[in-house]
Amino acid sequence: MKKSLLWALGAAVLIFSVSKAPARDLGQWDDIDPPVRKWFRELKQPDNPSIYCCGETDAYWADSYEVKGDQYVAIITDTRDDKKLGRAQHIEVGTRIVVPNRKIKWGSGNPTGHGIIFIGLGGDVFCYLPPGGG
Repeated sequence: MKKSLLWALGAAVLIFSVSKAPARDLGQWDDIDPPVRKWFRELKQPDNPSIYCCGETDAYWADSYEVKGDQYVAIITDTRDDKKLGRAQHIEVGTRIVVPNRKIKWGSGNPTGHGIIFIGLGGDVFCYLPPGGG
């Protein structure tokens, strides 16, 4: 009984999180190391821990950043092929994105070796893991 209740609760959380920030799996996970794939799929938003950061289709390398006052500004450094990753939008290298402080994720580890920003189609920042600080 407990197991089916937990499964139903997990399914409900998944449905609600997908409706808020739809992640896409279009086969882009096929060439990714399984532990990295697992990390991407389990990463949650720091200000809303019941919602996922999304996946690699929404993730852009941001190995550079600026700090203005108490605000991080992520700088896109990602030159990977958008089509191969299943991305619906292209963000130019050098684009600066102001990161809301509540979206900075600390202490989650980061097996990619890159700063990563997760951005939705509307430009909303879901999560940001600073280089060397995730």
